[in-house]
Amino acid sequence: MTLATVQRYHPTRNTDREGAAVVIGGGMAGLFTARILTDSFREVTVIERDSTPVEPTARRGVPQGRHVHLLLEAGRATLEDFFPGFGEELARAGGVILDSSRDVRQYQEDGFLADGTRRLPLYFATRPLYEQVVRRRVTNLSAVTFRSRCQWVDYLTDGSDSTVTGVSINAEEGDTEELVADLVVDATGRTSRTPTWLQAHGYDPPEIDEVRIGMAYSTAHIERPANDRQMILSAPSPDFGRGGSTFPVENGGRIVTLFGLHGDHPPTDVDGLIEFAADLPIPHFERLLETRMWLSEDIAHYPFPTSIRRHYEDVERFPDGLLVVGDALASFNPIYGQGMSVAALEALILHHTLADRNRDDLARRYFDRVEDIVTVAWTLSVGGDFAFPQTEGPKPRGTNLTNRYLSRLLRRSHDDQVLREAFVKVLMMEQPPTTLFSPNIVWRVFKPKP
Repeated sequence: MTLATVQRYHPTRNTDREGAAVVIGGGMAGLFTARILTDSFREVTVIERDSTPVEPTARRGVPQGRHVHLLLEAGRATLEDFFPGFGEELARAGGVILDSSRDVRQYQEDGFLADGTRRLPLYFATRPLYEQVVRRRVTNLSAVTFRSRCQWVDYLTDGSDSTVTGVSINAEEGDTEELVADLVVDATGRTSRTPTWLQAHGYDPPEIDEVRIGMAYSTAHIERPANDRQMILSAPSPDFGRGGSTFPVENGGRIVTLFGLHGDHPPTDVDGLIEFAADLPIPHFERLLETRMWLSEDIAHYPFPTSIRRHYEDVERFPDGLLVVGDALASFNPIYGQGMSVAALEALILHHTLADRNRDDLARRYFDRVEDIVTVAWTLSVGGDFAFPQTEGPKPRGTNLTNRYLSRLLRRSHDDQVLREAFVKVLMMEQPPTTLFSPNIVWRVFKPKP
């Protein structure tokens, strides 16, 4: 399921606002979810363990917050529906809007992809600025209460543990507090404790798929002239597991993130990072790091050993009054930039699920529907990971054949704008991957060169 195959957000679908909801986690997935819940609940409380920064600065609870974050078209369009004027507000706060047809240079399969044929806005900002703009829009909603510096302790339940009825938290003042709720949503990320809680209360936890990629990435923050408005991506290849991504952000800055898979990790010192960049197949990253002023010599580093997917859709018994969203459902290889956009689509699915029969059997219906979103993103990212022979874990069926086909498609995309656009629409989660196998696309991939 992608942007083209899911019904868009409609603000009047849910009109009966009753009861209270609690969202555990004030990151992007939690904020998107809180926005949607305000259409169906009279009160929505967001619990966040970190303090709320006044300025857009990285939070301790988001260890990857200083690295590149990309909002795919599926996420951009959905957020514009959730928050009308979102793009303009991000730009006013300092974010940069680029045209994907001419401002993005993507190096893959030994060459740059052709320029695009359609003008499509891409939003670029640091993760803290994205979060600040969204949090401001959410907390300005009358139904929302934002509780920072609060630690989730436990779920409250009825006597039989069949229904979650709220949460127990350690509040900012240090006191234990109970919040009663008709719905509790776990948006705590990949370290979610819900599987452990389920097992402790007589439920089978979800089965977990883990794909080991042994990746880590390092990020530098450098200056950017006003006329420097370009995103550059160098994708890794099966023979060379290093890559990088760089794009402009607010306050005259540019983020440069270099990454390596299966233990070939970028260093955390200036000289070492420049040397790492020099080995990439294009000179852009080394030149940027050598010639631009560094806004900070503190290089952020983040390891990402495995992609994780929890199959809640297959759990036979699950308590009423509880949902799981975002990275707590699935955490993807971050080089594909799917996280924020998948979370936005998951919130959109929740919107439609609440509108259909409201809250009856909500968890089962939601997990069944959201599986399609997660499967598309998982197949795209994990399929790419298995281009590397060192990758370990459950491999989706047909991955090897698909990767060989995509390799040929990308090579033809170096000078074929139609193939480039078809691939980018799938990458941006606008169109399903099946569109890459339409007769017209297959013909262009395999037709003889003139």
